[in-house]
Amino acid sequence: MAREMIIVLDFGGQYKQLIARRVRECNVYCEIHPCSTSLDRIREMDPKGIILTGGPASVYDPESPSCDRALFEMGIPVLGICYGSQLMAYKLGGEVRTAPVSEYGHTMVETDPAGSLLFAGTSSPTQTWMSHTDYIASVPDGFRITAHTPVCPVAAMENPEKKLYAFQFHPEVTHSLEGQKMLRSFVMDVCGCSGDWQMASFAETTIRELREKIGDDHVILGLSGGVDSSVAAALLSRAIGSQLHCVFVDHGLMRKDEGDEVEAIFGPGGKFNLNFTRVNARETFFLQLMGESDPEGKRKVIGAVFPQVFGDEAKKLKGKVKYIAQGTIYPDVVESGDGKTGDVIKSHHNVGGLPIDLVRELGFDEKPIEPLRELFKDEVRKVGLELGIPADLVYRQPFPGPGLGVRIVGEITPAKVKTVQEADFIFRDELAKAGVDRDLGQYFAALSNMRSVGVQGDHRTYGLAVVLRAVLTSDFMTAEAAEIPWNVLQKCMTRIINEVPGVNRVLYDITSKPPGTIELE
Repeated sequence: MAREMIIVLDFGGQYKQLIARRVRECNVYCEIHPCSTSLDRIREMDPKGIILTGGPASVYDPESPSCDRALFEMGIPVLGICYGSQLMAYKLGGEVRTAPVSEYGHTMVETDPAGSLLFAGTSSPTQTWMSHTDYIASVPDGFRITAHTPVCPVAAMENPEKKLYAFQFHPEVTHSLEGQKMLRSFVMDVCGCSGDWQMASFAETTIRELREKIGDDHVILGLSGGVDSSVAAALLSRAIGSQLHCVFVDHGLMRKDEGDEVEAIFGPGGKFNLNFTRVNARETFFLQLMGESDPEGKRKVIGAVFPQVFGDEAKKLKGKVKYIAQGTIYPDVVESGDGKTGDVIKSHHNVGGLPIDLVRELGFDEKPIEPLRELFKDEVRKVGLELGIPADLVYRQPFPGPGLGVRIVGEITPAKVKTVQEADFIFRDELAKAGVDRDLGQYFAALSNMRSVGVQGDHRTYGLAVVLRAVLTSDFMTAEAAEIPWNVLQKCMTRIINEVPGVNRVLYDITSKPPGTIELE
């Protein structure tokens, strides 16, 4: 039986991934596709419903992303959100104008719970999140208005006979307090989805599909120790056992003891049946990073050295390995962009971390095996727990590819790495003891390039300044600093200054994203 699916058509909206996540929270599979996807391709996918995202454009701009009017005549339920709602109105004969008063942020919306399936069980007024300059001035024939605000005459509209619905607000964000209830009504009640997509069935199905695809061939995987590559390794291990070869390139920029922890889980005597190789490339990376202080320069060095080291190991398996696997997850796929509605954010995704020329030279298949490419991060974690990966690794803090290289401002040296590792260990340890760590989106210690005067004992010091960072975020697109209890921060400060040589000052970063980023560099 074919899997039920909702598709999201992207018109440049920043919340497209969040919409897909909200649908999946209804236990219904969801994929994001560019708005340029053809009607034939949509019919081929056979979705139960279609959601049109928001976007920064205006429907009257000839360069704006658009869609075929026939999309609304396919008999498939459609929900337009923000720009998607305006496009639906415009294509079907309604009128869209520039609003005399723009709406941004928290907005109370008057709804018609009794007369609309999507507002059933919700309150009126209800708090939503608005972000628009244009608005629907008049609805197309056959539609009726189901919600409004004092300055937005059409906050929602629908044509139930044709199963067409539209919200001017964003139900997918948490600021819309009953937004998930509205989306669930669309997915379950309008589209008729059963909600039977589960992580356990995903793992079982994926393992079976991997066995069928790979057969007796061998696979190589670059294992970083992060949750994505670890879960990919666990899935492949269950599918093909010792036919999997994992190469862990230890660049010396991991957190304290993490290299040993990765080896303990995946190496000889560990939980999984695979061929594991740890390459201690610390000196190679540090030598290449010597003298480099520019943030982008450091990233490029690390990004260039990794495939060299990994490639040397891959060459040893020439003639034995056919496939390369990688832990690509769905946000990576989406962020690769389609070149039309979104920027290409992650253009570095090649074949498992190896240049295509080397892949061809080694005779590996040019299409990587990506068992997690349909999942979001929280879904990957659920699969990891299903497969028996220790919770500490499954819930490992998000860690950038360049590792501590982007948590050290300025040049990277072994001494600075040691300082960050020790400070970070203390910070994480104290947050865990205080019981506040699981509520945080991300937290870590970084090293600034600032030195300051201090007094330790009877001596004047001129030491380093450590920066502590902890943020609250649901999607990592925006974030705000977490309010760590003062006594916890004091314990962290005291331990870091007492236990980490060369540090005499500890700062707490309260910058939000935007304008800052989560990482320092």
